[in-house]
Amino acid sequence: MKTFICQVCNHIAFDEAPVDCPVCESAIEHFEKDEEAIKVPADLENLTNTDKEHVPVVHISRECDIHHNNECSVVSLKVGALEHKMDSEHLIEFIDLYINKKYFSRLMFTSKTIFPAALVHLSADTGTLSVISHCNVHGSWRTNFKLDKK
Repeated sequence: MKTFICQVCNHIAFDEAPVDCPVCESAIEHFEKDEEAIKVPADLENLTNTDKEHVPVVHISRECDIHHNNECSVVSLKVGALEHKMDSEHLIEFIDLYINKKYFSRLMFTSKTIFPAALVHLSADTGTLSVISHCNVHGSWRTNFKLDKK
């Protein structure tokens, strides 16, 4: 898969670089092609501790207590099956969200006062949700989750 990374904010674009970065608005010249920009564990059945600290974990519920029109899915996100440290030298800086390779949101984190986790109310009910976490030391890690209306 072709991946392009913004050298200013680490946003990842799929297939082609955008004219302007949707996160920091940098020009296309700030994107570099990087086929290895996203880490995916080699063996999903035997994750290393590093994998377990970085791979996003996704749970989806169709039970939304905010939007009552049955068009909302509650997406619970957290980085890692093992807790990732959150100090100024080593932390999860953000989680980016995509549907069908199209970026739609960035969740930012700071050190010490927050866990790298969030709830998102999503109106899309089909396609592939990609969740990319970014560690300032170990780079970007992805999980894909198939959305299907049930």
